[in-house]
Amino acid sequence: MATVNLVATKERFAAVTAAKRSTLGFFMALPPVLVLILFVGAPIFIAFIFSIGYTGGPNRIVSIIGQDIYKKDSWWGTADAYLAVFRDPRFLPDFILTIVVTFVSTFVVLLMAMGMGLYQRIRGGKIASILSMLSLVPLFVPVVIAAFAVAQFFNGVGFMRTFMSQFGIDFPIITATRNAIIIGTIWTSLPFAILMITSGLQSVPNALIETAQDAGASFMRIVRTILIPLAFVPIVIAGTFTAIGIMGSFTANNAWR
Repeated sequence: MATVNLVATKERFAAVTAAKRSTLGFFMALPPVLVLILFVGAPIFIAFIFSIGYTGGPNRIVSIIGQDIYKKDSWWGTADAYLAVFRDPRFLPDFILTIVVTFVSTFVVLLMAMGMGLYQRIRGGKIASILSMLSLVPLFVPVVIAAFAVAQFFNGVGFMRTFMSQFGIDFPIITATRNAIIIGTIWTSLPFAILMITSGLQSVPNALIETAQDAGASFMRIVRTILIPLAFVPIVIAGTFTAIGIMGSFTANNAWR
């Protein structure tokens, strides 16, 4: 009987301890959640209801001083603001250009990050370490400075035209083109992709690679059947964050084409 009571007491004590830990964990995780709700979720919700015509409450001041305000004409709101965007003749070309810039930039970023990650994983050495260190430099360069550098590098009196003119080559001015946008987005997006993909490739066990090499597998076969599948999740994360970051940072104007 005493043994049964002891077991029951231990079970109750374990349940109480688990409940306390659960409560403590909840309150420890609560502050960042509240910050996200107050400073991210609430503004998004307020902006959304304003876009469908709810101009009262927290949107009252904006509706007074704003232009082209669309007020709701039914209980759920109105879609006039969204219809106005799609009716604008400039929207579709600008949207297509933004998609093209995002796709090309993301593809090039992933290609370059994969090349850097594979070189570090397969070869390694001092050169790989130096290249890896240099690839992280854009992390510490503000986007505004990078944009200014691209503009100065490729403008009419920039380095490329000056250098190519020494060989009689008329290098084109690409400052106000989508190529300049692609170069800038690649510059700013590459370090994160390299970090993610390199870490994913480094986590692949050496034993798998050595076994495949002993079996006579070529380099490309090892990459295709071992490295990429096992690092697929970091690659997808890098590609997703790169595409979202590029598309969310701006909407390219069709005049830049």
